[in-house]
Amino acid sequence: MSEIFVDADGCPVKEEVYRVAERYGLRVTLVANSWLRIPGTEWIVLVVVGDGFDAADDWIADHVSQNDIVISGDIPLAARCLKKGARVLGPKGHVFADASIGDALASRELSSQLRDSGIMTAGPAPFGQRDRSRFLQRLDALVHEVIPPDNLKEKN
Repeated sequence: MSEIFVDADGCPVKEEVYRVAERYGLRVTLVANSWLRIPGTEWIVLVVVGDGFDAADDWIADHVSQNDIVISGDIPLAARCLKKGARVLGPKGHVFADASIGDALASRELSSQLRDSGIMTAGPAPFGQRDRSRFLQRLDALVHEVIPPDNLKEKN
């Protein structure tokens, strides 16, 4: 059965993930560098990996498998998870795909160089309600992609 992994440090859509996972009976694993408050249910698990560089990313990449869903805006982590057959969705509703991950990695590198040189100083646009709505819509669509219709039992 598919599982949802959340790169949980600073993730603004954890509550939305819980709602969708509960609706479809999916397990959620939150991976963080420190303890987080989570709902007290058996289908939501928190894994605390410590504060090593990329420790949460490494844990997710080591445990994710084909048809799992990963929630993360981290492009290198997305690339690693896609190679294992997982689906990856950013908190603003961006679906990472095999066909476009190379461009995303290149854009990330270019942006980093521009920031380092002082040419680009602005960060990403603030997270808003439209992002939250787009995320929910795309997460629901990904669940329908990874779970065969015969096994998809929506709990209302």
